[in-house]
Amino acid sequence: MKLESTITGSQRTFDSIREVLAKANEEKSGDELADIGASSAAERVAAKDTLSRISLATLRENPVVPYEDDEVTRVIQEAVDDAIYDEISDWTVADLREFLVDEQTTEEDIDRIRPGLTSEMIAAVAKIMSNMDLIQASSKMVITARCNNTIGSAGSLSFRLQPNDPTDDVENIRYSICEGLSYGVGDAVIGINPVEDNADNTKRLLEMTKEFIDEWDIPTQNCVLSHLTTQIKAVKNGAPADLLFQSLAGTEAGNESFGIDVDLLDDAYEFGKEHCTGSGPNFMYFETGQGSELSSDAHAGIDQVTLEARCYGLAKRYDPFIVNTVVGFIGPEYLYDGKQVIRAGLEDVFMGKLTGISMGIDACYTNHIQADQNDIENLAVLLTAAGSNYFISVPMGDDTMLNYQSNSYHDASALWDIFNVRPAPEFAKWLEAMGITDNGRLTEKAGDPTVFLNNNQ
Repeated sequence: MKLESTITGSQRTFDSIREVLAKANEEKSGDELADIGASSAAERVAAKDTLSRISLATLRENPVVPYEDDEVTRVIQEAVDDAIYDEISDWTVADLREFLVDEQTTEEDIDRIRPGLTSEMIAAVAKIMSNMDLIQASSKMVITARCNNTIGSAGSLSFRLQPNDPTDDVENIRYSICEGLSYGVGDAVIGINPVEDNADNTKRLLEMTKEFIDEWDIPTQNCVLSHLTTQIKAVKNGAPADLLFQSLAGTEAGNESFGIDVDLLDDAYEFGKEHCTGSGPNFMYFETGQGSELSSDAHAGIDQVTLEARCYGLAKRYDPFIVNTVVGFIGPEYLYDGKQVIRAGLEDVFMGKLTGISMGIDACYTNHIQADQNDIENLAVLLTAAGSNYFISVPMGDDTMLNYQSNSYHDASALWDIFNVRPAPEFAKWLEAMGITDNGRLTEKAGDPTVFLNNNQ
């Protein structure tokens, strides 16, 4: 087909599917840095118009990185159910959008076509959707997963408790865990970003968190976010890990910059099923974020939304318990301001859920980006409406180790109250038994970490 658009008498022609995808993207500083974004609003509209008329078959036949050159492409393409694909291959991207936002379309309807979609199709439809479209479609999709509790069920909203410390001090981390739990957060995971990425330190932190979880009989999971190979070494040395973590990229070259490939991920998945201490069946935790491939010079001329969708296509292979986009963490080179961060967060959760994975977000920003806490709170409200499975939360919204801003422990109760949602069911029952909540609302114990300083159960 001809890749061209004529709007108000002005014709624009595009050289490739990759170019149309890039120029149809909402404005992102990362695409501008890579010199692949639209040069004007008019060109962006023309690219969206062109993209809307491209068939899903054309997108499958033209992956942004050729099948023979990239193992992420191979994972995505080989996962397609050809029978379902054949039913929808003649749809245009506009047809897919209309299907997703139609009031009559249900989660069951969406779930049926998921196996026929590729990541390029998912990225393409996101590009022609408004923010409200993304929220509406996302809100229909219910994706659950289970490790030691069940995340993503209808009417629930979970939080990762992130008790980082700039020196990996075990007691400081323990006190932060106590504070977070007293606000009712931690059902997604108690996950620590370590300063020192080595097996001994990883084991030390895993042992502390597991002992705490067991002492208080908390229905949650632990994870230390060191490199995947470090975690595996720690577990082989006896460390108790409920989940295995790894950052992902949307190209083979991007994953090489993270020190991983599909073979390693495959091996880790099998290792986790045998050796992780969680109940399962979901043992993997992945993080992504628009712009990571550009930061490692592994973007291959592809826009950051399409690359992000490909991360989710790779993640799906491993049936993860949780995946989250760290949406504003990398910096203004990739997402310049609050508007771009909000758009990226809505795109990412939508694309993750349409892919069929348990999707959440770190709604965050760094100090040198043109954003503030109101932007992040706006995004949290919008994504709760969209049905994000979980958010990351840190003490007072300020991570003192990673030096960035995110949602705070105490933001959770506001979102639960506004939307009348609750933590994961098993965790919600535990909060009630602990007296931290009463009929789903926080009690006077909220925010008091001394609840956990002595075990008086």
